[in-house]
Amino acid sequence: MKPVTLRAWERRYGLVKPIRTETGRRMYTREHIDQVQRIRALLDKGMSIGQVSRSLATKVRPVRAAKDPWHALRSQMSEAVARLDEAALEEAYEEALAVHPLERVTQKLLMPLLAELGDRWESSDGSVAEEHFFALYLRNKIGARFHHRYLLGSGPKLLGACAPGEHHEIGLMLFALQALGAGMRSVLLGADMPSEELSLACRRAGCDAIVISSSVEPPSQFMDSQLPKLVNEAGKPVFVGGHTSVRERDGVVAAGAIPLGTDLTLAVRQLLEHVTRRKKSRSAT
Repeated sequence: MKPVTLRAWERRYGLVKPIRTETGRRMYTREHIDQVQRIRALLDKGMSIGQVSRSLATKVRPVRAAKDPWHALRSQMSEAVARLDEAALEEAYEEALAVHPLERVTQKLLMPLLAELGDRWESSDGSVAEEHFFALYLRNKIGARFHHRYLLGSGPKLLGACAPGEHHEIGLMLFALQALGAGMRSVLLGADMPSEELSLACRRAGCDAIVISSSVEPPSQFMDSQLPKLVNEAGKPVFVGGHTSVRERDGVVAAGAIPLGTDLTLAVRQLLEHVTRRKKSRSAT
């Protein structure tokens, strides 16, 4: 059990209160260890940490926190990024995961944080070093979780790629992780992918749909000719996610593709419903 997880349980829910020595060190007794095991058993059954707290009938201390606890965590992580402090970044991220499911951490913490940092970097308040530091940290974290959970997926298979000119693949990776939580599998091709290669890649991998991630403005030829050509050649539905799917929604629809927007939860739900309906329709004919 990671110390940051125990501290989060103690601080936020009043669980597993250790004995403090005169020097402030935490000491855990056999009773504490037994309680940790009970908590883990309940979590393994699918209960949230809040439900576990109520189930154990443990009195929860009042939490002196901001009205939006996510704001405090985002601030912690943002400051850690500014200092290039991986230890502090890790502590805040693990604290969030200790009490919230990954999908909620992604929605409430990582996606808003990426947007905040993106605005900071665009306004020159940040630096290229910050951007690369945080991107590498997240890539390692997301990649480890993605590969750890990949074998759990058994649903539709997606081919994921970033649009031409899109060099940031974190959004695509977060989408793939969210899709995996919904039972879908993904084959990821990464950043700045030539669209003319996606049709063949989709067929070779046996994918049911193509998902293109694009947040920066794509080259004009992508919307005018490359995306419509891909839709015509793919033989599978083509989805576009990220800010481009909002700014250029009419162009995405005109090309025959399906805009997903920027909300990962809604995007995954929309994609799964569409692919499932398509499979049922084709099997019925």
